[in-house]
Amino acid sequence: MKSLDDATPASGSQAVDRALALLQITGHGGGRGVALSELIATSGLGKPTVRRLMLALIARGLVEQDGATRLYHLGEESYVLGTLATPRHGLLEIAADAVVRLAKASGDTAFVNMRRGSSAVCLHREEGAFPIRTHALETGAQHPLGIGAGSLAILSVLPDAEVEVLLVDNAGRLAADYPNYDADLLRRDVATTRARGFALNPGRIVAGSWGVGVALRRPDGSVAGAMSIAAIESRLQPPRDAELAALLTSEARDIELRLARRMPQTALQEDSR
Repeated sequence: MKSLDDATPASGSQAVDRALALLQITGHGGGRGVALSELIATSGLGKPTVRRLMLALIARGLVEQDGATRLYHLGEESYVLGTLATPRHGLLEIAADAVVRLAKASGDTAFVNMRRGSSAVCLHREEGAFPIRTHALETGAQHPLGIGAGSLAILSVLPDAEVEVLLVDNAGRLAADYPNYDADLLRRDVATTRARGFALNPGRIVAGSWGVGVALRRPDGSVAGAMSIAAIESRLQPPRDAELAALLTSEARDIELRLARRMPQTALQEDSR
């Protein structure tokens, strides 16, 4: 996370931004909790500011501090807000059984990913029975959109203008962390994915680890995430790549129906008025 300037008094919007950044850092700590020193180091804020903002978050129930370890954790109110967001963003809850079925049917590793701004984050991976596995994507891992099969599937269903904005936004990350990729290559990948009907990662992130993916849409047409399957190169050659894509597409359509039941079109129309 970028460093936050702590040299001058914060305006109202800056204070909110800093508090939310600290909340995100706390959330990324997961079950282990986060120490005050980690919050300071990661945020770039001074100790008094971090203490003050964390106390404010505690007062609202968004954060809690363990009395014994002094570590910070997400609070009860964070859980409540997350539960309220489930109808729109609770993709893992809806897709978990599909990931298990895909892993069982394919014998390979199945994933569900969701979009997070200009990135895709892996919500869950499920191992199949095939003894040789790929470890290119772990739960919680994030890639810029377009990097990896599920991430590419998400990018490919976005409008061209949004694709171009994302390529600009991710240019620095691509150059620093993904030397096998550039904007022109991703544009070609998007075009190929749209023509083929599914995304294919031919071992660009980890040599020998291939993947196929399809996007998941909400009933309003926006992108919820993607389903993908990864396997060693020999197991993702034609025609098996298309066969696995068909499995993914079938599960994706079922997930989209469940999303639609949670977000009825009538409610969406009401919200847009």
